[in-house]
Amino acid sequence: MLKIVFPICCGIDVHKTFLVATIASTDRSSVTTYQTKRFSTFTKDLENLSKWLLDNQCADVCMESTGKYWIPVYNVLELTCEVILAHPKYVKSLRGKKTDRKDSVWIADLFKHGLVKASFIPEKAIRDLREVMRYRTKLVHMKSREKNRYQNALAVSNVQLASVVSDTFGKSAQALINQLLQQLDDIAFDTEFNGLSVLSAAQTITLQAGFRAGQTIEIAVAGASTVNLGVNGVSLSTMEGAVSCLSTLDAAIQSVSQLRATFGAVQNRLEFTMNSLAITEENASASDSALRDADIATETIQFTRTQILVSAGTAVLAQANIVPQTALQLLGG
Repeated sequence: MLKIVFPICCGIDVHKTFLVATIASTDRSSVTTYQTKRFSTFTKDLENLSKWLLDNQCADVCMESTGKYWIPVYNVLELTCEVILAHPKYVKSLRGKKTDRKDSVWIADLFKHGLVKASFIPEKAIRDLREVMRYRTKLVHMKSREKNRYQNALAVSNVQLASVVSDTFGKSAQALINQLLQQLDDIAFDTEFNGLSVLSAAQTITLQAGFRAGQTIEIAVAGASTVNLGVNGVSLSTMEGAVSCLSTLDAAIQSVSQLRATFGAVQNRLEFTMNSLAITEENASASDSALRDADIATETIQFTRTQILVSAGTAVLAQANIVPQTALQLLGG
């Protein structure tokens, strides 16, 4: 018969929203009685669990490490109990009809005989220090990712800043970026169409696309200057400034991409309109030629008819003149 190591102990089966706890109490005759109770995982109910264990003089608790759900339970119970955390493979129940109550009883039975291998859980101060260090490491990695992301954005934009400066976040790099931003303003204010500044500010451009009134194309254009794109305040003089401006640069790149897409769509539409107008002009020219051909044919027919009538009249007159002459010849003969 196995030795009883913990006469009064508790096995807990932990879930996301609730847990099932079973207190196993073994008397001097090695007879074990079980008390099972279900609690929610809210803090108030976990405190009730701790009070229930104290009321039953249970100071030794064993539970399975299920995901992250065991952590709040452990944090509450460690103040009043000796909590053992076990890996699931060491407290795996036998195959068969499993229930939450049977799982908690099984954990309690294994624990009372000392058959559970405890996982190492450092004290609370060490756990807190671990969390801080892990978060610091995460921030350092995040900072490195954002720096790489910024440099990749420059490379994709064909801004070879790393090829001319040793520190892409230094003052020299900031001066170069300022000049590039100034060039953006020059492009935005110098781009004109029919005397109209297209990219200097958000506006709507109206183009006549047909020969009738109302046949127009309206183009809603967003401004592409540094003020409109929101990059006029970009600063690389500090690491924090460079990292914080990444979202601004992403938004500016997206705005430029949308602007290019808008111009591309309008260009396709204008080309289609031009093709339609060319076809309309060709059809009109063909119709005009057909009408002119019809008019020439009518005039030709009329001219031929007139010529035929003149020729017929001339022939009749000639015939009329021949008859009297023939009569006079007969009388004279």
